[in-house]
Amino acid sequence: MDIKNKKVLILGGWGLVGSAMARRIVEGKPKQVILTSLLKHEAVSICEGLNKETGMKNLFVPFWGNIFIRNEFKDLNRNELLEDPVRRRKMIHDMVEELDDKMLKETCIYKMLDKFKPDIIIDCINTATGIAYQNIYSSYQDVLKITDNKKKKDYDALLNGVEKLICTSYVPQLIRHVQILYNSMVKFDTKYYFKVGTSGTGGMGLNIPFTHSEEKPSRVLLSKSSVAGAHTLLLFLMARTPNGPCIKEIKPTAAIAWKRITYGDIKRAGKPIQLYDIKLGEKIKLQDKFERVTGRKFKNAGNFKTVYIDTGENGIFSSGEFEAITTNGQMEFVTPEEIAENIYRELTGGNTGNDIISALDSSAMEPSYRAGFLQHSAAKKIKELEKKHNTHSVAFEMLGPPRLSKLLYEAHLIKLIYKSFNSFLKDKPANVSKKVYSYLIKNAKLRNEIVSIGVPILLPDGKELLRGPLVIIPSKAEGDIINISKEKIDKWACDGWFDLREKNWKFWKERFTSIINDTNKLQDDSFSSRYVFNIDYWDNFKEINIGKVVGWIFINEEKGLRMKG
Repeated sequence: MDIKNKKVLILGGWGLVGSAMARRIVEGKPKQVILTSLLKHEAVSICEGLNKETGMKNLFVPFWGNIFIRNEFKDLNRNELLEDPVRRRKMIHDMVEELDDKMLKETCIYKMLDKFKPDIIIDCINTATGIAYQNIYSSYQDVLKITDNKKKKDYDALLNGVEKLICTSYVPQLIRHVQILYNSMVKFDTKYYFKVGTSGTGGMGLNIPFTHSEEKPSRVLLSKSSVAGAHTLLLFLMARTPNGPCIKEIKPTAAIAWKRITYGDIKRAGKPIQLYDIKLGEKIKLQDKFERVTGRKFKNAGNFKTVYIDTGENGIFSSGEFEAITTNGQMEFVTPEEIAENIYRELTGGNTGNDIISALDSSAMEPSYRAGFLQHSAAKKIKELEKKHNTHSVAFEMLGPPRLSKLLYEAHLIKLIYKSFNSFLKDKPANVSKKVYSYLIKNAKLRNEIVSIGVPILLPDGKELLRGPLVIIPSKAEGDIINISKEKIDKWACDGWFDLREKNWKFWKERFTSIINDTNKLQDDSFSSRYVFNIDYWDNFKEINIGKVVGWIFINEEKGLRMKG
């Protein structure tokens, strides 16, 4: 891609890889480079420094805040959000409820992309660490302590604990992040998304000595790897989605170092480690119990100061720690400049061989010629058995969504009554509605099949419904008792009700007309290999194949075309 005069958004631009990428991207002569960080002073300082370093006054522009949540919360720390019941409930809502346009527009990512409208996004945020290190295991232990307290039933404490536990759930957070990111990029026409991912263990296996507890490896560390792997697969799916941005990911499998080497305070979680003056005479006896947390006061001896190497987001290491972790056969390390160079080469059309999405795309097993050949045999055998047993195999509502079952049964009734495309198109929608309704009145077996799999039948007046004990739509998420409105009936009918109303059959006529018109545009008198969905595919419209018709609907109306990344 040509970077010249393009807007580039670098997420995590203050970090080790992000700042290296910012320096490297300048060579491509971008129009603007937006650098983000969690904290304002970080984003502002990196932009001021790079503008001065490059001599370009306003090339680098800062943006700050937590991009994983709604915009109104972006400048609050996580503890502030979790300890506030109202805000916490909003966080849960944003994680687990169905994503709609209103929710999307309230997110930090949407607001950020709306403001800058970047052509290219380079995501250097360690997403897996940010999500996994919220530590669902410690949240679970907090809930367990409350439930184990048999002396007092504290509903409020239990509610707080459970809600905090939900807020640490990894998969819902990751899925919602990817949904918001994808929809926002499509909305604002982002052309390129490049993710700097992680393996979670610096390239080492389950025998990694560098872990976060006495476990080897710790569950938290494996959670990080799990989230990183899930993130990659979601990006793989995003790359296979038509009309979206080009998707790439580079996944360094080594420690990333370094930012600076200096002398100063040794900090943990942003605070200097305190030294304490412990006298030999203050020894304690090991008896029945050991108190991990003691109330005893210790004499402060100042801050821990020494030389350290700063590896950015991965923290600071001592001389010994750095040499141990980078020993040949341990994590070893890769420099941020090397990562930035590979990203730049991929962005500008090069092939480094390090793009994980391309690697997955090329190594994943694809549909085969043999399976395609046998598909015809399977379809033929199904039709033979349908005829032998005097039955029709339409839909079972196991594949989902319920819209698939609804469409298949509606197409099936058209096929049963009209046989061919042209015969159906000659009739008026009002007559179609009457004939299909009449057919269902007379055919109890077919009618019972439809409602028994969970697809209700909306009668022609739109005010009455035939249903069985199971109803897939409306979904459980909408509750058990739901207020009815015309808009909801229209939505439910679209999503999963067999719809006998006249306007539905008018829509079906438009579909059939579009299928014929689209097919007629694919005339090829030389009978070449150019077209798949030609007139032979549709058997010259003499017969209605319900599977092919609904496949066309999913490709054209639902925009569900399969593609490779």
